Amino acid sequence: MDKRTFLKTGFLLGAGSLVAGRTMAATKNFLSNPGNEKEFKQYELDYSYDALEPYIDAQTMELHYSKHHAGYTRKFNAAIKENKLEGKSIKDIFSNISKYPSSLRNNGGGYYNHNMYWKVMSPSGGGEPKGKLKAAIDKDFGSFDNFKAEFSKAAGTVFGSGWAWLILKEGKLKITQTSNQDNPLMDIIAEKGKPLMCIDVWEHAYYLKYQNMRNDYIGAFWNVVNWEYVEGRL
Repeated sequence: MDKRTFLKTGFLLGAGSLVAGRTMAATKNFLSNPGNEKEFKQYELDYSYDALEPYIDAQTMELHYSKHHAGYTRKFNAAIKENKLEGKSIKDIFSNISKYPSSLRNNGGGYYNHNMYWKVMSPSGGGEPKGKLKAAIDKDFGSFDNFKAEFSKAAGTVFGSGWAWLILKEGKLKITQTSNQDNPLMDIIAEKGKPLMCIDVWEHAYYLKYQNMRNDYIGAFWNVVNWEYVEGRL
């Protein structure tokens, strides 16, 4: 078995196989983040490395998931042990992140943000949201086109490395930005809220395929957005 076949076998759960029951179960697990595990786990991908092509290329996916995200996960668990935070939930840690060293903040954010990022994308994604999510977007942004333009602008104007987010705050949808691996659950963020959707705009998320054309990557991202997952978080 060659390396590519092995990787696809290990991570492939079936392109297009995100049935409602599995999606909702994964959403529930992600939101609860129980602190009774010995270590925080890197989520398995719901698709193979090449399943998001031509929008997100296989080489970028493999490096991003198996190197960058795996590294954040490993270092986050090490920082938890170093700071004697075993048994604490993600919510507890992030709500007091200002009290802890930068290693916990940076690697904890890298761990959590990427777990959501993989779920926000799907080989069967794209198109427009439906149901409650569509209604909420229409209410708070006027239309899906307005939302898409505002989110794309936020992602495109993050200075340096960071993320753009759709969050729920006090019953209203908002679009925000964070630098580096920060996220809207952290107490050091001015615009806090419940994360519903995110896009990674660190260069390692797109540079192999899109080079310095970040906006091209953002445009391609809309073809793989998993609206069912985003609505599940809402």
